[in-house]
Amino acid sequence: MTDTNKTWVLAEHPTGMPDAGTFRLEERAIPDTADGQVLGRSRWLSVDPYMRGRISKQANYAGGVSIGEAMHGAAVAEVVESRHPDWKPGDLFETIGFGWRDYAAVPGDGLTRVDTSIDAPEHAWLSYLGMPGLTALIAMDTIGKVKKGQTVLVSAASGAVGQVVGQIAKIRGARAVAVASSAEKLDWCRQIGFDEGINYRTAPNLGRAVAEACPGGVDVFFDNTAGPIHDAAMNNLALGARVIICGTISLAGQFEAPDMGERFLRKILVARARMEGFLIFDHVAKYPAARRQLAQWAADGKLTFKTDILDGIEQMPTAFLNLLTSQNFGKQVVRV
Repeated sequence: MTDTNKTWVLAEHPTGMPDAGTFRLEERAIPDTADGQVLGRSRWLSVDPYMRGRISKQANYAGGVSIGEAMHGAAVAEVVESRHPDWKPGDLFETIGFGWRDYAAVPGDGLTRVDTSIDAPEHAWLSYLGMPGLTALIAMDTIGKVKKGQTVLVSAASGAVGQVVGQIAKIRGARAVAVASSAEKLDWCRQIGFDEGINYRTAPNLGRAVAEACPGGVDVFFDNTAGPIHDAAMNNLALGARVIICGTISLAGQFEAPDMGERFLRKILVARARMEGFLIFDHVAKYPAARRQLAQWAADGKLTFKTDILDGIEQMPTAFLNLLTSQNFGKQVVRV
């Protein structure tokens, strides 16, 4: 074990799109381990869209990051020291409470044990066996309630959540339509089962593109982006549509400004549609069953997943900015 703890801290609250100057890399002391805690050494670190909200001055659904504080984030880590009866050195765990750093002392209660009996890479516990996969499955089951033959439209469809949503739609017998930022990403979506694809950067009219891809209307819209894609979907709702608001990453460069666009009350009324925000942290009791289902689908070859890996903790800001600007391809993680 080294004597220093590389830690990315928040240098400033960004106005508009964050940049490399938003963060600062410091060398801090490795923390002491208190009773009930474990000291973990990071092996994989995650970047996720929710982090944009955590670095804003605006109030959010969870506490934000203060200037000089370590960036929040999930990790797969190895126990190097334990003062908790359930954990021993060498055990692997996943937790959202680790942060962008080499070492963290975290409470042993509530950590997710990485089950090495499951045939999956370690970083899968940050992707299809972690928050993105759980979000996709639980949101689809609790809000989407998709039926055979219906149409599911997914924004950021090649991303960490979106690619799982599309495959769940196919498992449930629905049509899956992908919205993504490049031909390469749409090719991947088709490889994993999506029936149609829309490149939102090249489509001359997004509303018309959605109408052509979803001629019977959109039964379930899984919205990971907000913005113009949201507007296009809302203008093409099927009767009884369900709209799942999961993310707003297209607003990353204007997070502190009002989200301006069309108003859709009449569309929602006429379609008798349901729109609901989804946060995975409201559904902790459902995690174990959902994780077992996702692991089984992966073992059966029904679930395929792409991961975008950068190497070295020094790459954390780059990984995060790649995510915000759609330069990543699949779930973005950093191998420490």
